[in-house]
Amino acid sequence: MKFNLATVFETVADAVPERVVLTWEGTDYTYAALDRLANQVAHHFAAHGVGKDDNVALYLKNSVEHVTSLIGLIKIRAVPVNVNYRYTDAELEYIFDNSDSAAIVVELPEHQRSVAELMAKLPALRTVFVIGEIVDELRDAAAALDGRTVEIVAFDGYREKPTDRDFDARTGEEIYMIYTGGTTGYPKGVMWRHDDFFRKPISGGNPYGPARADYAELAKEVQNFPSMSFLIAAPLMHGAASYSLFTFISLGSRLILERDFDAEKIIRNIGRDKTQMILIVGDAMGMPLADEMERQKDTADFSTLFSVTSGGALWSQSCRERMLAVKPDLLLRDNFGASESGNDGEIKMDDNGNLMVPPTDKMMVVDERFRQITTPNEVGHIARIGNIPLGYYKDPEKTARTFPTLDDGTRISVLGDMGYLREDGSIIFLGRGSQCINTGGEKVYAEEVEGVLHAHPAVADALVVPAPDAKYGQRVAAVISLKPGAAEPSLEEIQEHARVTLARYKVPRTIVIVDEVKRTPAGKADYKWAKATAENAGATV
Repeated sequence: MKFNLATVFETVADAVPERVVLTWEGTDYTYAALDRLANQVAHHFAAHGVGKDDNVALYLKNSVEHVTSLIGLIKIRAVPVNVNYRYTDAELEYIFDNSDSAAIVVELPEHQRSVAELMAKLPALRTVFVIGEIVDELRDAAAALDGRTVEIVAFDGYREKPTDRDFDARTGEEIYMIYTGGTTGYPKGVMWRHDDFFRKPISGGNPYGPARADYAELAKEVQNFPSMSFLIAAPLMHGAASYSLFTFISLGSRLILERDFDAEKIIRNIGRDKTQMILIVGDAMGMPLADEMERQKDTADFSTLFSVTSGGALWSQSCRERMLAVKPDLLLRDNFGASESGNDGEIKMDDNGNLMVPPTDKMMVVDERFRQITTPNEVGHIARIGNIPLGYYKDPEKTARTFPTLDDGTRISVLGDMGYLREDGSIIFLGRGSQCINTGGEKVYAEEVEGVLHAHPAVADALVVPAPDAKYGQRVAAVISLKPGAAEPSLEEIQEHARVTLARYKVPRTIVIVDEVKRTPAGKADYKWAKATAENAGATV
C-alpha cells in the first residue's frame, strides 16, 4: 500500500485523540483539536479555489497557523511550498514564480508588503490568505491589477468553516515539495511523492525499527508507543523541521514550537514544557544553546531533557562536548540527510575525528560515471539509494544530473558529498565537492577544517573557503566570528590550534575576523559571501 501524509496524521489523530500533539509557547493542542482546526483551514482554502495539485506558498514564521496550513493543504491534496521568510524581494519573486504558486499564505505586515510589490509579476497567483490584519498596500496592489484578479482573503475565515473530514480519496502519489536552502544558488523545488516521503525522510513512521506496513499497524503502534516531547528549534520552512514534524506525528508524540529561535528561552522553558528532545541545525543553533546551557546550568531544569539531535549543517565535536559537560547523560545524534535524499541515518565521529556513516544499505560510493566503488579508500561521490524524490520541479536537466539511473535501473541521488569506503563497509564523509579547496594539488574539504576551528575557545562560528594564491592556486581561508568578550586570536594562534588535528596543508593560511558569520535563518552556510569576504580582505595575508 501507499501512504498519504494527511491520512497518516488522521490515522494518528483517531488512534490517540486526547494526546497533546502541539505545545505552542506554553499552550497545548490535542491531536483531535488540531485535526478539527486543520479540517476547517482545509475547507477555507478549498472555498477560495485551492484544490488538488495547486502549489501554495507558506510565507510564514513558526505559528499554529503554519502547522494547520501545512496539514490543511495536504488534506485537500494541494502542495505546500516552504518559503524562507528572510529572502529578499528578488529571491521571493523567484520562488513564488518558479513554484507557480496559485496562493500565498502570509502574516507579518512587512511580508505582506513584499507580496504586494511582487503581485503584478506573479501570473499564476490567484489568492492571498492573510493571517491577522490586512495591510492597505496589499489590497491596493490587488485592486491595481490589469486583466486578472487576485483575491485577498482573511485567514481567520476558517473559523466559520465545518470541522468535517469530508475530503476526496487520496492515493499516496500526491506531491510534497521542499525548496532547498539555496546556499550555492537559487533554491530548487524537490518533488517527493507522499509514499516515498513517508518511507524515507520520516523512516516509514518508525525511526526506531521496521517501517509501518499499513495504517492499521500505524494506529496500533502509536497507541503502544509512549508520547515524547520534541522541540523543533528550527523554523518550519526548513527541510529538517518538516521531516521531524511528520516523523514525530507518526509516532503520536508532542511537538513543541516557539515563534523564533531564542536559545535563552528554549533552555529556560525545558522545565515548563517538559522537553525531552531538541532538534537543531548544526552549530548555528548548537553553539548558542551550549552557551545558554552553561549560563543556566544552576537555574534551568534539565531533568526531562535526554537528547539533542542535529540535521542539515555541521555540528562540531566541541559544541557537543560543551553540552555534555553540563548534562553528561545527554544522547547526542547527528543526522545525515538532505532535501533531495531524506533521512540517511546517523553520522558519527571516529577515534581519529573523521565524520563516519556506519555500514548501511541506504548509501554507496560512486565514481564520476556513477559506477559503484567497492575499493576501500578510493574517493568518490556519496550516492543515496532507495526511496528518492521524483526530481526538481520544472528542471529536467538538474534532475538528470542529481538523480541519475544506474545500468540496472536503480535511481540514485548524488548531491556532491564526497567520501570513501573503509574495509568495514563504513563510509567516511569528506564534505561537499563544491566546497573542496585545491591547494597545490592537495584537496581540502571545508567542513573538516570548520569543525576544528569551532573547537577554538575564542571562535563562535567559522566558514572555510578558497582564496587565490600565486604559488598554490588556492589557499585555505577562514572567515571567523568571535565569542563575546574573547580576545582576538592571531593567525599564528589559529594555525597552532589547527595543526594539532589537521595536516599542514589543511591549516588556514588566511583568517578574516568578522562581527557575524552569515548564515541562512535555518543555519546553512553562505559560502558565496564567505568567499567574497576572504578574497576582499585576506588575499595577501
